[in-house]
Amino acid sequence: MGVKNMWKILVFLIMVIYCWASMAEAEYFKYKDPKQPLGVRIKDLMKRMTLEEKIGQMTQADRSVVSKEVMEKYFIGSILNVPWTLPPKEASPKTWVDMVNDLQSGSLSTRLGIPMIYGIDVGRGNNDVYKATLFPHNVGLGVTRQVLQEPN
Repeated sequence: MGVKNMWKILVFLIMVIYCWASMAEAEYFKYKDPKQPLGVRIKDLMKRMTLEEKIGQMTQADRSVVSKEVMEKYFIGSILNVPWTLPPKEASPKTWVDMVNDLQSGSLSTRLGIPMIYGIDVGRGNNDVYKATLFPHNVGLGVTRQVLQEPN
């Protein structure tokens, strides 16, 4: 076996040992394990959360006052997008996706990585995405006297 091959083997072994050591140091979080019962996951998460994180998770902020940095700093659990806090007029679907993904990345970058919930207050249907189709909502369907039938 040549010196060149021995160096390759040595480098490979060092990489394997480094990866193994890194995995051994990684902490196991029960709350992130979908195989754990829900109650176990909740208790584990609550035990790990600080008071500030618990308060932040119970907070629903208005879209107009949040940013990625606010999500990271205050651990905001939910955002409500009301009609007066929309993205710019004629915003494309990409603009909406980029906005929500940016806010979500702020939530996921926190210590515990809890995702936020994004809500839109649109009781009559959401037509805020430029050129999107607005389907009839329940009140409109009701006045047509149409009855949705259960499949047989």
